[in-house]
Amino acid sequence: MTNMGKRKRKKKKNMTTAAIMIGGSLGFVALAYIGVSLFFTSHFMFNTEINGNDFSRKSASEAEKFFKEQVGEYTLTINDVNGGKETINSGEISLAYKENEKLDKILEKQNPFMWPQAIFKKSSQEVTFDLSYDEAKLAEKVNSLAIAQAGQTPAQSAYPSYDGSQFVISPEAYGIAVTPEALQEKVATCIKQLTPEMNLEKEGCYEAPRFLSDSEEVKQACDKMNEYCKARITYNMDVPVVIDQNVISTWLSVDENMNVIVDENGIRGWLEQFGEQYDTTGKTRTFTTPTGKNASVSGGTYGWSINEDSEFQTILNALNNKEVIEKEPEYYVSGVAASHSMPDWGDTYAEVDLSAQHMWYVVGGSVALETDVVTGEPIPEKVTPEGVYSIVEKKLDKVLVGAKDPVTGKPEYETPVSYWMRITWQGVGFHDATWQSNFGGSLNQITGIGSHGCVNMPLNKAAELYNMIEMGTPVIIHY
Repeated sequence: MTNMGKRKRKKKKNMTTAAIMIGGSLGFVALAYIGVSLFFTSHFMFNTEINGNDFSRKSASEAEKFFKEQVGEYTLTINDVNGGKETINSGEISLAYKENEKLDKILEKQNPFMWPQAIFKKSSQEVTFDLSYDEAKLAEKVNSLAIAQAGQTPAQSAYPSYDGSQFVISPEAYGIAVTPEALQEKVATCIKQLTPEMNLEKEGCYEAPRFLSDSEEVKQACDKMNEYCKARITYNMDVPVVIDQNVISTWLSVDENMNVIVDENGIRGWLEQFGEQYDTTGKTRTFTTPTGKNASVSGGTYGWSINEDSEFQTILNALNNKEVIEKEPEYYVSGVAASHSMPDWGDTYAEVDLSAQHMWYVVGGSVALETDVVTGEPIPEKVTPEGVYSIVEKKLDKVLVGAKDPVTGKPEYETPVSYWMRITWQGVGFHDATWQSNFGGSLNQITGIGSHGCVNMPLNKAAELYNMIEMGTPVIIHY
Protein backbone atom coordinates (compact mmCIF):
# COMPACT_ATOMS: atom_id res chain seq x y z
CA MET A 1 0.00 0.00 0.00
CA THR A 2 1.41 3.31 -0.95
CA ASN A 3 1.73 6.20 1.42
CA MET A 4 -1.07 8.03 -0.42
CA GLY A 5 -3.48 5.18 0.22
CA LYS A 6 -2.67 5.12 3.90
CA ARG A 7 -3.37 8.80 4.20
CA LYS A 8 -6.81 8.43 2.57
CA ARG A 9 -7.82 5.61 4.93
CA LYS A 10 -6.80 7.66 7.98
CA LYS A 11 -8.75 10.70 6.82
CA LYS A 12 -11.87 8.62 6.28
CA LYS A 13 -11.59 7.13 9.77
CA ASN A 14 -11.28 10.60 11.35
CA MET A 15 -14.40 11.84 9.53
CA THR A 16 -16.42 8.88 10.77
CA THR A 17 -15.33 9.52 14.35
CA ALA A 18 -16.35 13.23 14.06
CA ALA A 19 -19.73 12.31 12.65
CA ILE A 20 -20.35 9.92 15.50
CA MET A 21 -19.44 12.60 18.04
CA ILE A 22 -21.64 15.27 16.43
CA GLY A 23 -24.51 12.84 16.17
CA GLY A 24 -24.10 11.98 19.82
CA SER A 25 -24.13 15.66 20.83
CA LEU A 26 -27.21 16.41 18.78
CA GLY A 27 -28.95 13.44 20.30
CA PHE A 28 -28.14 14.68 23.77
CA VAL A 29 -29.42 18.15 22.95
CA ALA A 30 -32.61 16.67 21.49
CA LEU A 31 -33.15 14.56 24.55
CA ALA A 32 -32.53 17.57 26.81
CA TYR A 33 -34.94 19.74 24.73
CA ILE A 34 -37.61 17.06 24.89
CA GLY A 35 -37.04 16.61 28.60
CA VAL A 36 -37.47 20.33 29.29
CA SER A 37 -40.52 20.41 27.04
CA LEU A 38 -42.04 17.54 28.99
CA PHE A 39 -41.32 19.46 32.20
CA PHE A 40 -43.29 22.45 30.93
CA THR A 41 -46.31 20.31 30.24
CA SER A 42 -46.94 20.44 33.99
CA HIS A 43 -45.13 23.62 34.94
CA PHE A 44 -45.42 27.26 33.94
CA MET A 45 -42.78 28.48 31.54
CA PHE A 46 -40.00 30.93 32.23
CA ASN A 47 -41.14 34.57 32.86
CA THR A 48 -44.72 33.59 33.65
CA GLU A 49 -46.57 36.06 35.87
CA ILE A 50 -50.07 35.50 37.20
CA ASN A 51 -51.78 38.47 38.79
CA GLY A 52 -48.36 40.11 39.20
CA ASN A 53 -46.71 37.08 40.88
CA ASP A 54 -43.82 35.14 39.31
CA PHE A 55 -44.65 31.44 38.83
CA SER A 56 -41.78 30.50 36.50
CA ARG A 57 -41.16 26.71 36.63
CA LYS A 58 -43.98 26.32 39.22
CA SER A 59 -46.78 23.81 38.91
CA ALA A 60 -50.45 24.69 38.89
CA SER A 61 -50.86 23.09 42.31
CA GLU A 62 -48.04 25.22 43.70
CA ALA A 63 -49.66 28.33 42.29
CA GLU A 64 -53.04 27.34 43.66
CA LYS A 65 -51.55 26.74 47.10
CA PHE A 66 -50.03 30.21 46.97
CA PHE A 67 -53.31 31.85 46.12
CA LYS A 68 -55.23 29.88 48.74
CA GLU A 69 -52.80 31.16 51.35
CA GLN A 70 -53.20 34.65 49.97
CA VAL A 71 -56.98 34.55 50.39
CA GLY A 72 -56.73 33.96 54.14
CA GLU A 73 -54.23 36.79 54.58
CA TYR A 74 -55.63 39.03 51.85
CA THR A 75 -55.88 42.79 52.29
CA LEU A 76 -56.79 45.23 49.53
CA THR A 77 -55.16 48.63 49.97
CA ILE A 78 -57.04 51.43 48.23
CA ASN A 79 -55.02 54.53 47.31
CA ASP A 80 -56.82 57.80 46.60
CA VAL A 81 -55.60 60.74 44.55
CA ASN A 82 -54.56 62.73 47.63
CA GLY A 83 -52.29 60.01 49.00
CA GLY A 84 -54.83 58.59 51.43
CA LYS A 85 -54.99 54.85 52.02
CA GLU A 86 -57.88 52.63 53.13
CA THR A 87 -58.06 48.84 53.42
CA ILE A 88 -60.47 45.96 53.08
CA ASN A 89 -59.34 42.59 54.47
CA SER A 90 -60.65 39.09 53.88
CA GLY A 91 -62.10 38.74 57.38
CA GLU A 92 -64.30 41.82 56.95
CA ILE A 93 -66.08 40.35 53.97
CA SER A 94 -65.83 36.58 54.75
CA LEU A 95 -63.59 35.95 51.74
CA ALA A 96 -62.97 32.25 50.84
CA TYR A 97 -61.20 30.43 47.98
CA LYS A 98 -63.29 28.13 45.75
CA GLU A 99 -61.72 25.24 43.88
CA ASN A 100 -61.39 25.94 40.15
CA GLU A 101 -59.42 24.95 37.06
CA LYS A 102 -58.38 28.36 35.87
CA LEU A 103 -54.69 27.85 36.63
CA ASP A 104 -54.75 24.46 34.89
CA LYS A 105 -56.25 26.10 31.82
CA ILE A 106 -53.38 28.59 31.66
CA LEU A 107 -51.01 25.65 31.76
CA GLU A 108 -52.90 23.82 29.03
CA LYS A 109 -52.64 26.79 26.71
CA GLN A 110 -48.84 26.75 26.89
CA ASN A 111 -46.92 25.23 23.99
CA PRO A 112 -44.20 23.41 25.96
CA PHE A 113 -42.01 23.05 22.88
CA MET A 114 -41.75 26.85 22.64
CA TRP A 115 -39.99 27.11 25.99
CA PRO A 116 -36.79 28.67 24.58
CA GLN A 117 -38.84 31.65 23.37
CA ALA A 118 -40.22 32.16 26.89
CA ILE A 119 -36.71 32.87 28.17
CA PHE A 120 -36.76 36.19 26.30
CA LYS A 121 -40.46 37.03 26.44
CA LYS A 122 -42.54 37.72 29.54
CA SER A 123 -46.05 36.28 29.80
CA SER A 124 -48.44 38.15 32.12
CA GLN A 125 -51.76 36.56 32.94
CA GLU A 126 -54.70 37.99 34.88
CA VAL A 127 -56.97 35.49 36.59
CA THR A 128 -60.27 36.26 38.22
CA PHE A 129 -60.64 33.50 40.78
CA ASP A 130 -63.80 31.84 41.93
CA LEU A 131 -63.96 33.34 45.37
CA SER A 132 -66.87 33.58 47.72
CA TYR A 133 -67.56 36.59 49.92
CA ASP A 134 -70.47 38.28 51.65
CA GLU A 135 -71.71 40.80 49.10
CA ALA A 136 -73.72 42.76 51.69
CA LYS A 137 -70.64 43.12 53.90
CA LEU A 138 -68.55 44.22 50.92
CA ALA A 139 -71.14 46.81 49.88
CA GLU A 140 -71.34 48.11 53.44
CA LYS A 141 -67.55 48.30 53.69
CA VAL A 142 -67.18 50.10 50.37
CA ASN A 143 -69.89 52.61 51.28
CA SER A 144 -68.15 53.32 54.58
CA LEU A 145 -64.88 54.27 52.90
CA ALA A 146 -63.99 57.92 53.40
CA ILE A 147 -63.70 58.40 49.65
CA ALA A 148 -67.34 57.38 49.24
CA GLN A 149 -68.63 59.83 51.85
CA ALA A 150 -70.12 63.30 51.30
CA GLY A 151 -67.98 66.39 50.81
CA GLN A 152 -66.34 65.27 47.61
CA THR A 153 -65.49 67.66 44.81
CA PRO A 154 -67.37 66.68 41.65
CA ALA A 155 -65.78 66.69 38.22
CA GLN A 156 -66.25 69.85 36.16
CA SER A 157 -66.60 69.69 32.39
CA ALA A 158 -64.78 72.17 30.20
CA TYR A 159 -67.08 75.07 29.38
CA PRO A 160 -67.17 78.45 27.58
CA SER A 161 -66.39 81.39 29.86
CA TYR A 162 -66.27 85.11 29.10
CA ASP A 163 -62.81 86.66 29.56
CA GLY A 164 -63.89 90.29 29.20
CA SER A 165 -63.77 90.44 25.42
CA GLN A 166 -64.88 87.01 24.15
CA PHE A 167 -65.83 83.50 25.18
CA VAL A 168 -62.90 81.11 25.63
CA ILE A 169 -62.81 77.49 26.80
CA SER A 170 -62.18 76.96 30.50
CA PRO A 171 -60.51 73.56 30.99
CA GLU A 172 -62.10 70.61 32.70
CA ALA A 173 -61.42 69.66 36.33
CA TYR A 174 -61.49 66.09 37.54
CA GLY A 175 -62.32 66.64 41.19
CA ILE A 176 -62.27 63.85 43.75
CA ALA A 177 -65.78 62.44 43.56
CA VAL A 178 -66.07 58.71 42.99
CA THR A 179 -68.74 57.03 40.95
CA PRO A 180 -70.35 54.58 43.46
CA GLU A 181 -71.11 51.95 40.82
CA ALA A 182 -67.58 52.08 39.40
CA LEU A 183 -66.05 51.88 42.88
CA GLN A 184 -68.08 48.78 43.82
CA GLU A 185 -67.25 47.09 40.52
CA LYS A 186 -63.52 47.82 40.60
CA VAL A 187 -63.14 46.75 44.24
CA ALA A 188 -64.91 43.46 43.52
CA THR A 189 -62.65 42.83 40.51
CA CYS A 190 -59.49 43.51 42.52
CA ILE A 191 -60.66 41.15 45.27
CA LYS A 192 -61.39 38.35 42.79
CA GLN A 193 -57.92 38.77 41.33
CA LEU A 194 -56.39 39.08 44.84
CA THR A 195 -54.79 42.34 43.77
CA PRO A 196 -52.94 43.78 46.78
CA GLU A 197 -53.29 47.47 45.84
CA MET A 198 -55.80 49.54 43.93
CA ASN A 199 -55.30 53.10 42.66
CA LEU A 200 -58.65 54.85 42.38
CA GLU A 201 -57.45 57.24 39.69
CA LYS A 202 -55.83 54.57 37.50
CA GLU A 203 -58.87 52.33 37.86
CA GLY A 204 -61.16 55.12 36.64
CA CYS A 205 -63.23 55.31 39.83
CA TYR A 206 -63.35 59.09 39.89
CA GLU A 207 -66.10 60.87 38.02
CA ALA A 208 -64.69 62.00 34.71
CA PRO A 209 -65.72 65.30 33.13
CA ARG A 210 -68.24 64.71 30.38
CA PHE A 211 -66.74 67.36 28.11
CA LEU A 212 -63.03 68.08 27.71
CA SER A 213 -61.26 71.16 26.35
CA ASP A 214 -60.93 69.57 22.93
CA SER A 215 -64.52 68.30 22.81
CA GLU A 216 -66.21 69.41 19.63
CA GLU A 217 -69.38 70.27 21.53
CA VAL A 218 -67.51 72.79 23.70
CA LYS A 219 -65.81 74.37 20.70
CA GLN A 220 -69.11 74.74 18.87
CA ALA A 221 -70.81 76.23 21.93
CA CYS A 222 -67.97 78.72 22.37
CA ASP A 223 -68.15 79.74 18.69
CA LYS A 224 -71.92 80.18 18.84
CA MET A 225 -71.73 82.36 21.95
CA ASN A 226 -69.12 84.56 20.26
CA GLU A 227 -71.42 84.83 17.24
CA TYR A 228 -74.19 86.15 19.51
CA CYS A 229 -71.73 88.68 20.94
CA LYS A 230 -71.22 90.25 17.50
CA ALA A 231 -74.61 91.94 17.90
CA ARG A 232 -74.66 95.54 19.19
CA ILE A 233 -77.69 97.70 19.97
CA THR A 234 -77.31 101.41 20.76
CA TYR A 235 -80.30 103.27 22.18
CA ASN A 236 -80.12 106.99 21.49
CA MET A 237 -81.06 108.42 24.88
CA ASP A 238 -79.68 111.64 26.44
CA VAL A 239 -76.60 109.49 27.09
CA PRO A 240 -76.42 106.54 24.63
CA VAL A 241 -77.23 103.17 26.18
CA VAL A 242 -75.28 100.34 24.55
CA ILE A 243 -75.92 96.60 24.57
CA ASP A 244 -72.54 95.12 23.60
CA GLN A 245 -70.70 91.86 24.20
CA ASN A 246 -70.21 92.71 27.87
CA VAL A 247 -73.98 92.82 28.36
CA ILE A 248 -74.84 90.01 25.93
CA SER A 249 -72.34 87.66 27.60
CA THR A 250 -74.36 87.82 30.84
CA TRP A 251 -77.36 86.38 28.96
CA LEU A 252 -75.52 83.36 27.57
CA SER A 253 -74.88 79.98 29.17
CA VAL A 254 -74.82 76.28 28.27
CA ASP A 255 -76.90 73.37 29.57
CA GLU A 256 -75.64 69.94 30.60
CA ASN A 257 -75.53 68.87 26.94
CA MET A 258 -73.50 71.94 25.93
CA ASN A 259 -76.46 73.54 24.14
CA VAL A 260 -76.26 77.34 24.21
CA ILE A 261 -79.05 79.01 26.18
CA VAL A 262 -80.12 82.63 25.76
CA ASP A 263 -81.49 83.83 29.10
CA GLU A 264 -84.74 85.50 28.06
CA ASN A 265 -85.51 86.38 31.68
CA GLY A 266 -82.13 88.11 31.82
CA ILE A 267 -83.02 90.20 28.76
CA ARG A 268 -86.39 91.13 30.27
CA GLY A 269 -84.67 92.00 33.53
CA TRP A 270 -82.28 94.31 31.68
CA LEU A 271 -85.22 95.96 29.88
CA GLU A 272 -87.02 96.41 33.19
CA GLN A 273 -84.01 98.27 34.61
CA PHE A 274 -83.74 100.25 31.38
CA GLY A 275 -87.39 101.23 31.75
CA GLU A 276 -86.98 102.12 35.41
CA GLN A 277 -84.15 104.47 34.47
CA TYR A 278 -85.78 106.15 31.47
CA ASP A 279 -89.55 105.69 31.93
CA THR A 280 -91.07 108.77 33.53
CA THR A 281 -94.78 107.93 33.55
CA GLY A 282 -96.07 108.16 37.12
CA LYS A 283 -92.71 109.19 38.57
CA THR A 284 -92.26 112.12 40.95
CA ARG A 285 -90.99 115.27 39.26
CA THR A 286 -89.73 118.38 41.00
CA PHE A 287 -90.02 121.79 39.34
CA THR A 288 -90.58 125.51 39.86
CA THR A 289 -93.97 127.11 39.16
CA PRO A 290 -94.30 130.41 37.24
CA THR A 291 -94.62 132.14 40.63
CA GLY A 292 -91.26 130.75 41.80
CA LYS A 293 -92.80 128.13 44.09
CA ASN A 294 -90.89 124.85 44.43
CA ALA A 295 -93.29 121.97 43.84
CA SER A 296 -93.37 118.26 43.12
CA VAL A 297 -95.91 116.07 41.38
CA SER A 298 -96.37 112.33 40.89
CA GLY A 299 -98.88 110.08 39.17
CA GLY A 300 -100.74 110.66 35.96
CA THR A 301 -100.47 109.24 32.47
CA TYR A 302 -97.94 111.53 30.81
CA GLY A 303 -94.32 110.54 30.26
CA TRP A 304 -91.99 108.10 28.59
CA SER A 305 -92.97 104.44 28.69
CA ILE A 306 -90.73 102.04 26.77
CA ASN A 307 -92.49 99.16 25.01
CA GLU A 308 -90.44 96.42 26.64
CA ASP A 309 -92.19 93.61 24.75
CA SER A 310 -91.27 95.16 21.42
CA GLU A 311 -87.68 95.85 22.46
CA PHE A 312 -87.35 92.30 23.77
CA GLN A 313 -88.05 91.01 20.27
CA THR A 314 -85.65 93.59 18.81
CA ILE A 315 -82.84 92.32 21.04
CA LEU A 316 -83.56 88.65 20.28
CA ASN A 317 -83.54 89.31 16.54
CA ALA A 318 -80.28 91.25 16.81
CA LEU A 319 -78.62 88.38 18.68
CA ASN A 320 -79.80 85.77 16.20
CA ASN A 321 -78.80 87.84 13.16
CA LYS A 322 -75.60 89.44 14.57
CA GLU A 323 -77.09 92.86 13.87
CA VAL A 324 -75.54 96.23 14.70
CA ILE A 325 -78.41 98.64 15.38
CA GLU A 326 -78.71 102.27 16.44
CA LYS A 327 -82.23 103.35 17.33
CA GLU A 328 -84.71 105.06 19.62
CA PRO A 329 -86.56 102.57 21.80
CA GLU A 330 -90.15 101.92 20.84
CA TYR A 331 -92.64 103.46 23.25
CA TYR A 332 -96.18 102.48 24.15
CA VAL A 333 -98.94 104.53 22.52
CA SER A 334 -99.00 107.94 24.27
CA GLY A 335 -95.88 106.82 26.13
CA VAL A 336 -93.75 109.70 24.90
CA ALA A 337 -92.82 113.05 26.34
CA ALA A 338 -91.27 116.31 25.21
CA SER A 339 -87.88 115.72 26.80
CA HIS A 340 -85.83 112.92 28.35
CA SER A 341 -84.51 115.26 31.04
CA MET A 342 -86.64 115.88 34.12
CA PRO A 343 -89.14 117.45 34.29
CA ASP A 344 -89.96 115.82 30.97
CA TRP A 345 -92.79 118.10 29.76
CA GLY A 346 -90.48 120.57 28.10
CA ASP A 347 -91.21 124.30 27.91
CA THR A 348 -94.80 124.23 26.63
CA TYR A 349 -97.48 122.99 29.03
CA ALA A 350 -100.59 123.80 31.06
CA GLU A 351 -100.23 123.92 34.85
CA VAL A 352 -102.89 123.88 37.54
CA ASP A 353 -102.01 124.74 41.17
CA LEU A 354 -104.75 123.13 43.28
CA SER A 355 -103.63 125.00 46.39
CA ALA A 356 -103.69 128.40 44.70
CA GLN A 357 -106.73 127.58 42.49
CA HIS A 358 -104.85 129.09 39.56
CA MET A 359 -103.70 127.85 36.17
CA TRP A 360 -101.11 128.91 33.60
CA TYR A 361 -100.50 128.07 30.00
CA VAL A 362 -96.79 128.29 29.31
CA VAL A 363 -95.49 128.43 25.73
CA GLY A 364 -91.78 128.26 25.02
CA GLY A 365 -91.04 128.92 28.65
CA SER A 366 -93.18 132.08 28.90
CA VAL A 367 -96.67 132.44 30.35
CA ALA A 368 -99.11 132.91 27.48
CA LEU A 369 -102.29 132.71 29.57
CA GLU A 370 -103.24 132.50 33.22
CA THR A 371 -106.42 132.62 35.25
CA ASP A 372 -108.05 131.74 38.52
CA VAL A 373 -110.03 128.51 38.39
CA VAL A 374 -112.38 126.35 40.43
CA THR A 375 -111.35 122.68 40.76
CA GLY A 376 -112.98 119.63 42.28
CA GLU A 377 -114.54 119.67 45.70
CA PRO A 378 -111.95 118.03 48.04
CA ILE A 379 -113.88 114.82 48.65
CA PRO A 380 -112.82 111.46 47.22
CA GLU A 381 -115.50 111.25 44.52
CA LYS A 382 -114.97 114.81 43.26
CA VAL A 383 -111.35 115.80 43.90
CA THR A 384 -109.31 116.85 40.87
CA PRO A 385 -106.55 114.21 40.46
CA GLU A 386 -102.96 115.22 40.98
CA GLY A 387 -100.48 114.10 38.32
CA VAL A 388 -99.08 114.80 34.89
CA TYR A 389 -101.47 114.25 31.98
CA SER A 390 -101.97 115.55 28.46
CA ILE A 391 -104.76 116.97 26.33
CA VAL A 392 -106.44 113.91 24.81
CA GLU A 393 -109.58 115.51 23.31
CA LYS A 394 -110.84 118.93 22.17
CA LYS A 395 -114.49 119.63 21.39
CA LEU A 396 -116.77 122.61 20.98
CA ASP A 397 -120.26 122.65 22.47
CA LYS A 398 -119.88 119.55 24.57
CA VAL A 399 -122.54 118.25 26.97
CA LEU A 400 -120.96 116.98 30.16
CA VAL A 401 -122.90 114.04 31.57
CA GLY A 402 -122.48 112.87 35.18
CA ALA A 403 -122.78 109.39 36.62
CA LYS A 404 -126.25 107.92 37.06
CA ASP A 405 -128.06 108.63 40.31
CA PRO A 406 -128.96 105.18 41.74
CA VAL A 407 -132.22 106.60 43.12
CA THR A 408 -133.56 108.33 40.01
CA GLY A 409 -131.65 106.33 37.42
CA LYS A 410 -130.78 109.60 35.66
CA PRO A 411 -127.41 111.34 35.30
CA GLU A 412 -126.44 113.54 38.22
CA TYR A 413 -125.99 116.36 35.76
CA GLU A 414 -126.08 117.14 32.05
CA THR A 415 -124.24 120.40 31.56
CA PRO A 416 -123.50 122.01 28.18
CA VAL A 417 -120.15 123.81 27.81
CA SER A 418 -118.75 125.76 24.88
CA TYR A 419 -115.10 124.72 25.15
CA TRP A 420 -114.03 121.23 26.24
CA MET A 421 -110.40 120.15 26.63
CA ARG A 422 -110.21 116.62 28.08
CA ILE A 423 -107.35 115.73 30.45
CA THR A 424 -108.36 112.20 31.51
CA TRP A 425 -110.70 109.60 30.02
CA GLN A 426 -112.36 109.42 33.43
CA GLY A 427 -114.02 112.75 32.69
CA VAL A 428 -111.64 115.46 33.94
CA GLY A 429 -110.90 118.39 31.65
CA PHE A 430 -110.69 122.17 31.19
CA HIS A 431 -113.96 123.89 30.30
CA ASP A 432 -115.85 127.11 30.64
CA ALA A 433 -118.20 127.38 33.65
CA THR A 434 -120.61 130.28 33.11
CA TRP A 435 -122.54 129.26 36.24
CA GLN A 436 -119.61 130.26 38.43
CA SER A 437 -119.79 133.88 39.59
CA ASN A 438 -116.20 133.91 40.85
CA PHE A 439 -112.99 131.88 40.53
CA GLY A 440 -109.97 131.24 42.71
CA GLY A 441 -109.57 131.46 46.46
CA SER A 442 -111.17 128.54 48.32
CA LEU A 443 -114.42 128.39 46.41
CA ASN A 444 -113.77 124.79 45.39
CA GLN A 445 -114.14 123.75 49.02
CA ILE A 446 -117.76 124.98 49.18
CA THR A 447 -120.36 122.32 48.47
CA GLY A 448 -122.19 123.10 45.28
CA ILE A 449 -119.47 125.41 44.01
CA GLY A 450 -116.53 123.06 43.82
CA SER A 451 -116.56 121.06 40.57
CA HIS A 452 -117.01 117.33 40.06
CA GLY A 453 -113.29 117.13 39.27
CA CYS A 454 -112.93 119.35 36.19
CA VAL A 455 -111.01 122.61 36.01
CA ASN A 456 -113.68 125.34 35.71
CA MET A 457 -112.56 128.47 33.79
CA PRO A 458 -114.07 131.82 32.92
CA LEU A 459 -115.67 131.71 29.44
CA ASN A 460 -113.20 134.07 27.80
CA LYS A 461 -110.17 132.28 29.25
CA ALA A 462 -111.52 128.89 28.20
CA ALA A 463 -111.98 130.26 24.67
CA GLU A 464 -108.41 131.62 24.62
CA LEU A 465 -106.98 128.37 25.90
CA TYR A 466 -109.00 126.28 23.43
CA ASN A 467 -107.64 128.30 20.51
CA MET A 468 -104.06 128.10 21.75
CA ILE A 469 -103.55 124.63 23.24
CA GLU A 470 -102.82 121.62 21.04
CA MET A 471 -103.62 117.95 21.39
CA GLY A 472 -101.00 116.12 23.42
CA THR A 473 -99.92 119.21 25.36
CA PRO A 474 -98.74 118.20 28.87
CA VAL A 475 -100.96 119.19 31.79
CA ILE A 476 -99.45 119.37 35.30
CA ILE A 477 -101.87 119.29 38.23
CA HIS A 478 -100.32 119.72 41.67
CA TYR A 479 -100.66 121.21 45.12
